[in-house]
Amino acid sequence: MAQKQTQQFVTIKGTKDGLNLILDDSCAFRDVINELDEKLSARHIQQTEGNVITVTLKLGYRYLTSDQEETLRSMIQSKQNLEVDRIDSNVISREEAEEERKRTTVTSVTRTVRSGQVLEVEGDLLLIGDVNPGGTVKAAGNIFIMGSLRGVAHAGANGDINAVITAAVMKPSQLKVADLISRPPDQAGTAVHEAECAFVREGYSEISVDRIQVLTKVRPNLTRL
Repeated sequence: MAQKQTQQFVTIKGTKDGLNLILDDSCAFRDVINELDEKLSARHIQQTEGNVITVTLKLGYRYLTSDQEETLRSMIQSKQNLEVDRIDSNVISREEAEEERKRTTVTSVTRTVRSGQVLEVEGDLLLIGDVNPGGTVKAAGNIFIMGSLRGVAHAGANGDINAVITAAVMKPSQLKVADLISRPPDQAGTAVHEAECAFVREGYSEISVDRIQVLTKVRPNLTRL
């Protein structure tokens, strides 16, 4: 009768950069700790005396509390020459999830932003209305204006250089994308009757304004649908 194979909770793989410790994400934490301690105490892990071996922990879908993470780090780093360099996990904290939700949320607002008013959102802004001269709209993500933009629009306010600004009527006093600022466009003698967009082309350090149809080429992944 064939002997039943013992389940392994920890897999150790050597790489050119050090060690990957792959932890089973379905077993009890104590099982991981016991097996990890046993394997890291093995003689062949500690034969590179004098050289620090960097360790990457791969947790899969296991969530670690701060105490559990500290326990893992302390155990690994108590072994000769081992140092935890990175922890990879497919699980994010509630705070990280909330930040991601804010970043990817589209906030819809129906109003006119008048002179002296500032409308600011996290994520993307969909404004059904106008931005009058002296008014400002600001978003961490993209700005979509279903009306006239005659004031200031600042997209990618947290540093996202790939953010875009669109408007049904693009007559801004100022456009900003991340840290880049454009001067008011020369509109004398021009009459544009179609929606336009503002964006930063890859490899450039200035804001371009073009027909909104170009977004399918310059930002093919703009939509999240």
